[in-house]
Amino acid sequence: MKKKDLEQLGLTGHQVLKEAIKVTSKSRSFGVRKKQLKEDLACIAQTPENFLHHELYGLLANEILHERQFLLSPRYVFEPKPFEHWGDDIDSQTFSQMEDACALPITAAAALMPDAHLGYGLPIGGVLATRGAVIPYAVGVDIACRVMMTVFDLPIDDLRRKRALYEDILEKKTQFGIGAKWKNKKSHSVMDLDWNVSPRTATLKDIAWGQLGTSGSGNHFVEFGTVKFLNQFGEIPEGEYIAVVSHSGSRGAGARVAQYYTDLAQKLHPTLPKRYRHLSWLPLDGEGQEYWQAMELMGAYASANHHVIHREIRKACGGSVLFEIENHHNFAWKESHGGEEVVVHRKGATPAHRGTLGYIPGTMVAPGFLVEGLGNETSLCSSSHGAGRQMSRKKAKSTTTLHALKQIVREHGVSLLSAGLDESPHAYKDILRVMTAQSDLVRILARFDPKIVKMAPDGELAED
Repeated sequence: MKKKDLEQLGLTGHQVLKEAIKVTSKSRSFGVRKKQLKEDLACIAQTPENFLHHELYGLLANEILHERQFLLSPRYVFEPKPFEHWGDDIDSQTFSQMEDACALPITAAAALMPDAHLGYGLPIGGVLATRGAVIPYAVGVDIACRVMMTVFDLPIDDLRRKRALYEDILEKKTQFGIGAKWKNKKSHSVMDLDWNVSPRTATLKDIAWGQLGTSGSGNHFVEFGTVKFLNQFGEIPEGEYIAVVSHSGSRGAGARVAQYYTDLAQKLHPTLPKRYRHLSWLPLDGEGQEYWQAMELMGAYASANHHVIHREIRKACGGSVLFEIENHHNFAWKESHGGEEVVVHRKGATPAHRGTLGYIPGTMVAPGFLVEGLGNETSLCSSSHGAGRQMSRKKAKSTTTLHALKQIVREHGVSLLSAGLDESPHAYKDILRVMTAQSDLVRILARFDPKIVKMAPDGELAED
């Protein structure tokens, strides 16, 4: 029997369907014919308590009762919980969305970063700690979206004297867009990992391999610029250096994993009010374990994407590497806060534990910052992941022109190789105000100023 046939009999829910499929495959060995099996399954769906000790149907009946008890459990009691926020430039819709997340029965604590704006389920810039559960949409559609910076030991004047060379490197060594992929697949050990950790990742290895070393659309970028260390940093003397920064995530594979497990979470919680639908969760002692393994794999894959990009650029640039840093900002971590272990979702937020290094980008013309976390527990040891949007993509496109965008980047001495109008700098908050607002969350170590920027061309749908 097929999945849809089982659902028509009243057998729903991921674990129930898994058990029902096992029953159908074993039924023949028990001498149960198809017609009888169908009648039995319909009865079990109605009165599972009558079959709890049946040799063939017992496990299925128990699974049905377990799911029904879960749906009727007090986890569906919604109670508002307080949360702290940073910055004074956050709209009321974003606050309302965060309040909904805080009211979830699984929520332990939360915080809102100064770059926050409206998202799906959880705001971008939202940090949410939960007990015993993970929320796929609170991690984000672009699982493990991250940034990476490589600092080179190259003459700082090269970016001016050899600008055409550096522009050519970005044009030839990067690919952008939703369907972007390399004709000849790139190599990285991430493709040697076990991609069978979940039914969904098992189908995505070829897609992921083709896109390895590429970037997405929306606010994803690769850019050359100059980084200025404010003080001696490790073995790097104070001063300016050439650096390359990239921003992208787990590409098509990550998006498919996110959608698969979001659909699964919503099926587990069919009675959730509509306003909480995108906050449907998976229990860590059940389906959440499978998602967690898939998420970790997508994290390794997103990291590999950046390392491949930086490896190819490093070969083309020459020179030695002085310093590298990378960090996720769409991910979930198991951490201890308030004396208990919780799952911390950072959706568009940077880990900022005491002493932890991170990079917070600005815009195509505004600076980004290398930072050190201060370990502020009130923010769940988090900070912003960028400047944050102050207007929607649609509004950004309708309030500027390609001519105006070119003029802005020219005034800032930036070469823009490609980008969408929805990524125009005027669509973003002031990164300097954002950094000031979170001075109790991170300490600035260095400032990066973009000089040559490449993003997905105009017309690409955003996937961030």
